[in-house]
Amino acid sequence: MNKIILTIFLAGFGAQLLKLIILLVQHKTLRWHDLVVTGGMPSSHSAFVVSLATIIFLEEGASTAFAVSLVLAFIVLRDAFGVRRTVGDEGLILNKIVKKIKLKTETHFSMGHTPKQVLVGALIGLLVAVGVYWV
Repeated sequence: MNKIILTIFLAGFGAQLLKLIILLVQHKTLRWHDLVVTGGMPSSHSAFVVSLATIIFLEEGASTAFAVSLVLAFIVLRDAFGVRRTVGDEGLILNKIVKKIKLKTETHFSMGHTPKQVLVGALIGLLVAVGVYWV
């Protein structure tokens, strides 16, 4: 199998599996929704993009593909703990307002990540990429 595809598969889905295990330990149960949950520890988005940039660099060096993947990684990492986190915080506040005024409506929002969750996801991506490259 192509090392780049194998790396992003192992890093992204491995981080998501770890997230499910953490949720199971914390809550003693899982829901179908937990399979695709956003936010939480670790960030699978971070694992995906950091593993992609790392394995491309290891395979091809400082190529055009590496530069593109690096820019993508920076955008995704910044978005994960910046914009998406802010939107999640605003969603929590809106839910409190909705409950306080007793408005009967279903609201859904996704929490972004804390910097620690992004860092752990990025480290998973880096370690998986290095591991796949050397195996």
